[in-house]
Amino acid sequence: MTEDIKNQQAQDYDASQIQVLEGLEAVRMRPGMYIGSTAKEGLHHLVWEIVDNSIDEALAGFASHIEVFIEPDDSITVVDDGRGIPVDIQEKTGRPAVETVFTVLHAGGKFGGGGYKVSGGLHGVGSSVVNALSTQLDVRVHKNGKIHYQEYRRGHVVADLEVIGDTDKTGTIVHFTPDPEIFTETTTFDFDKLNKRIQELAFLNRGLQISITDKREGLEQTKHYYYEGGIASYVEYINENKDVIFDTPIYTDGEMDDITVEVAMQYTTGYHENVMSFANNIHTHEGGTHEQGFRTALTRVINDYARKNKLLKDNEDNLTGEDVREGLTAVISVKHPNPQFEGQTKTKLGNSEVVKITNRLFSEAFSDFLMENPQIAKRIVEKGILAAKARVAAKRAREVTRKKSGLEISNLPGKLADCSSNNPAETELFIVEGDSAGGSAKSGRDREFQAILPIRGKILNVEKASMDKILANEEIRSLFTAMGTGFGAEFDVSKARYQKLVIMTDADVDGAHIRTLLLTLIYRYMKPVLEAGYVYIAQPPIYGVKVGSEIKEYIQPGANQEKQLQEALARYSEGRSKPTIQRYKGLGEMDDHQLWETTMNPEHRLMARVSVDDAAEADKIFDMLMGDRVEPRREFIEENAVYSTLDV
Repeated sequence: MTEDIKNQQAQDYDASQIQVLEGLEAVRMRPGMYIGSTAKEGLHHLVWEIVDNSIDEALAGFASHIEVFIEPDDSITVVDDGRGIPVDIQEKTGRPAVETVFTVLHAGGKFGGGGYKVSGGLHGVGSSVVNALSTQLDVRVHKNGKIHYQEYRRGHVVADLEVIGDTDKTGTIVHFTPDPEIFTETTTFDFDKLNKRIQELAFLNRGLQISITDKREGLEQTKHYYYEGGIASYVEYINENKDVIFDTPIYTDGEMDDITVEVAMQYTTGYHENVMSFANNIHTHEGGTHEQGFRTALTRVINDYARKNKLLKDNEDNLTGEDVREGLTAVISVKHPNPQFEGQTKTKLGNSEVVKITNRLFSEAFSDFLMENPQIAKRIVEKGILAAKARVAAKRAREVTRKKSGLEISNLPGKLADCSSNNPAETELFIVEGDSAGGSAKSGRDREFQAILPIRGKILNVEKASMDKILANEEIRSLFTAMGTGFGAEFDVSKARYQKLVIMTDADVDGAHIRTLLLTLIYRYMKPVLEAGYVYIAQPPIYGVKVGSEIKEYIQPGANQEKQLQEALARYSEGRSKPTIQRYKGLGEMDDHQLWETTMNPEHRLMARVSVDDAAEADKIFDMLMGDRVEPRREFIEENAVYSTLDV
């Protein structure tokens, strides 16, 4: 963008571009409609609504620095060096434009008035919603040589916009305090959660400097992010601990019909595909038309190149999409003037024209890259051919398996003790380590809705195995079959026979290892089950406090377990019989009644739901802990060993 055009657009960005669609009713009455929930997710969503406005200034070419501060009182300040929200009078409201932005729903520069070509966030809803859901919000606008200030309480103006000083800068500073009347669960911000998204935004907006600072007592820290490589740097970050088949990620970008498309990709020697897509900085977890265009183009271009260069013989089938994506890490980012989101969680891009545009822009650039880099092209094709051979071997293994034991619902694994209910919404599958614990669990469960699947020993580490080896493992086959979802390309989460998959292992080192192996399997091959929120970890007690032969109290594992134990001992120390401690090292040490009461009874049990907030970080950690490379794993253990507990 030339300086003249930038200056002209800066001058043109005034009150006439702030359009008013409707008032601010019902936001406080129904906050979930605007921010998803009033729990932890909704609280953090407030930050993104304000940050998104600053990002829009960066996308338009006017902001290069954004700072986010968690203040000592858990309020938030967001600072940018953009043009500053317009402060002149908005025609329809007769009030300053900045006041309109913060007090009128659907007022902003994002509705085709020329303020922004591309934007993320809630399209002008954000600022007013944050204001409505905050006990206090104030905004400082540096513009036209003056500092303009206005304050609001629960969405209402405290006083008119005023000039409070002179400035030689431009930009906007927004400070807000979430309302505890709305956010009844918590008003405490999670630094790690905010930090991950801040880093992601830095990757997605090449050249943007963005930082986050925690100013709370005892938690003080600052993280600065700046990635000149943008999403190519993101791919390098994800693949940091992996063996790659070429050093520098392939990066392509292009623009058509005001839609920009960026793709960065790199192949690893591993078996897992990791394709992440974004539209206007929003993570499209469910994919959409940009992913569809990319996948189609990738498969076609690689096959065309392989045929043209005789890497695939005439009598050999084309490589499938699954083949060419094995070991692929890719990030797709599109910027669209009018994105349409659909899907269950509104994280699927639905614009039909994006398929063709992504396909064409990526195809041309990727074809050129392969022709200009024949050695890398050959490695990519050979990787796909090896994947195809493994796919054929896995298909044979699957057919043999079906003939031998059946991978069908009608032929459930013999070791599965199923429940009588057929309603997946109420049924639970407990994966239990060993026959002893399996016996207690089978006897102690509620047969109506609880099923038990015992597994023997440690399952295969799927991080290091191809699909044919995975399917040859009896324990893994039993889990796939019991769940009824299928696996690989045939996986269908809607066919899950249970909507709670509970990992119940011993509270020792071996139990933790088995749990990690199971989580690796679920993350790599049953991920939709994880994303649906169906995966739980049982929390069996670690201690029992006994008086005589009677157990008076159980102590669950956790950060306060030793304190809770000492308090329980103190409670029962009065009287003639002194309390003793029973340490539960294994589930098999509990009888069926104890296991039911402490770990399986929905009224008393403690279970942790497993979720993946950050797919890129999860991918890195699973690869580091479970993959082939020893060095990154050793570094992780050395850094974190201080937090470990010995099981002796």
